[in-house]
This record gives sequence, structure tokens and C-alpha cells, in this order.
Amino acid sequence: MKTNTPKNTLDNFIRLLYVLLVLLLGLMAYLFFGQVDSKKNALAQSDSSAVFIQPDSNFTHVWTAPSDWRMMYLSPSQKELVFYGRELIAHTSDYLGPKGSVKAMSNGMNCQNCHLKAGSQPWGNNYFAVESTYPKFRARSGTVENQIKRVNDCFERSLNGMKLDSTSKEMLAILAYITWLGQDIAKDVKPKGSGIFKLKYLKRASDPDKGKLVYDAKCQSCHQANGEGVLAEGGKSYTYPPLWGVHSYNQGAGLFRISNLAGFVKYNMPLGTTYEKAQLTDEEAWDVAAYINSMPRPEKDLSKDWPEMAAKPFDYPFGPYADSFPESQHKFGPYKPISDWIKKHRKSKS
Repeated sequence: MKTNTPKNTLDNFIRLLYVLLVLLLGLMAYLFFGQVDSKKNALAQSDSSAVFIQPDSNFTHVWTAPSDWRMMYLSPSQKELVFYGRELIAHTSDYLGPKGSVKAMSNGMNCQNCHLKAGSQPWGNNYFAVESTYPKFRARSGTVENQIKRVNDCFERSLNGMKLDSTSKEMLAILAYITWLGQDIAKDVKPKGSGIFKLKYLKRASDPDKGKLVYDAKCQSCHQANGEGVLAEGGKSYTYPPLWGVHSYNQGAGLFRISNLAGFVKYNMPLGTTYEKAQLTDEEAWDVAAYINSMPRPEKDLSKDWPEMAAKPFDYPFGPYADSFPESQHKFGPYKPISDWIKKHRKSKS
């Protein structure tokens, strides 16, 4: 007859613990994977977004501005000039507005109002490709333009002001800053995220009446019901810029073309919008752009613009035109028939 020795009792106890441990681990695994499966099933039943959606490649890997730490490689004088250039872009009116400390020569808006984050915001009408693509021929003037002409166009059109002296410290600073932003971009290259995103055409004309509804709901809390914007403390510049009226951009500005304004609005407005998370639909962006650009604003002599009539863009709002489409369609659309005519006409000429 066998008797349990202390050693046998210890072995039996260890075996029992091992069996219990295996059972416990099995139970934990069953419970864990059962919960995962139930969550997956619930998600699949309640949320169609559980299906993988390919990201829009338009908004991945966009170009970004160089980091400030890289300025350590600039000479002290060049670094100072770049910083001053950025300051001028961000707070133009403090220096060059109606009450500017350097000169009174513009309407009170800042370059940054149209070129967001001092011209460094992807799809925010940035300056990324200015240095790489200028000098270049521009059909609007019918001449080869350099960076100085590009800057002064903004002063005369978007800021409804005067030209900046090409030899002034201010012009040199702005040019230095633009060069800084575009320093890593190869000649003639426009990196993804440059300028303004081009929206697809609407099948209909953009509608200012529908746009007013969008403006009232999404825009007037900042830009005010009459589009006059909100002056900053001290009255030298605007916290929220005027979108029409005597202090806004004039009819020669790039944003007076509805396609440009619609693309700008879509991925930057209202406040808090980013190119990664738009708040307006394409239709809302087109319509609100039509509403804003149908409102009164300063005029400019544009008689020398577009010396070759056939080179006018599809949405240039002033005739005469080489095609037979009316001025109203060039302004509000639908644009595809005009665009198709332009492509066919230019192809037939080449």
C-alpha cells in the first residue's frame, strides 16, 4: 500500500496549479477574443465607415514651409531680413497701411489675409512656388514678370494701394522671406499644396442668392453682415478683413475670380477649417464665392490686362472675349462649356 510522502503531495499540488493556470488562461483568451469579435460585429452592423476608405491623395504629403531652426545657417543680416519680411506679410497694415509706421500706401488689409499663415499654409494661397516659377511669362500682363512685379501686383490689386519701391528695405525683406519659403523647391516645380486648390466645376452656375445663405450662416459672425470686417484694437489693421466695400480687394485681384475664391474658401474657411477637414461642400464654396464677388468693391483700370483676348481665363468677369459666351457666364458659370471651348481653340491653334 502506497503512502503519500511530502514529495508526492508537493508534486500533486504543482500539477493542480498548472491545470488551473491553463484553464484560467484559456478562459481569459475566450473572453477577450469573444469581446473583440462582438465589437467588430457591432461596428460592422452600425457603422459603414468600418470599411476601409482610400485617403484622398490630393491632401497627403503636401509641401510645408522650412522650419525656423534652419535660420541658424543664415547670416545675421539675412536672418533679420527674413524675419522682417515675414512680419510685413503678417502685419502689413501696421507698417504700410493707412496708419502705417513706414508709409501709408494700402487699404488696411494684411497680405496674410489672403496668403494665410504669412504665406505658408498649404492650399492657403501660399508662396511656396513663387521663387521656383518666377521670372515667368504671365498672360495677364503679356510680359515676363519677376518677383518684384508679383509683390507689387498684390499691393496694387489685393491691397488696393500703390507700388512698393523696389529698392526699399521692405521690398527686399519680402523678397528674402519668399526666397526662404521656396529654398528647397527645384526650378519650375510647383509642389503639392502650392497656391489654391482647384475645385471641380459645378454643372450649374454658381448662385449668389444661395451663397448669401451660406455667408449668413458661416461667415458673417467674423466678417460682419455688411462685409466690412472687424478692425483690430488701435484701428491700424483688421482682425477679420473686409470681403467687400471700399477697404477690400479691388476688381483686379486674383481672388476676384470666383474659381480662386471658391478654392480658397473651401479649404480655409470658416475659422477652424483646414485642408484636411473642410466644413463647406463644393457647392457652398462656389456659391458663397459668387455672393462675395457680386458685392461692390473698388474698381481698377484693367484696360491693359490680358492683351491677348483669347488668353483670358474661363472665369475672367470682364469682356470682350474671343468666344461667344456671355459675360455673366464667364463670371458665374457654368464654366465647363467655356473651358472646353478654350482647350479646343488653343489646341487648334497649336
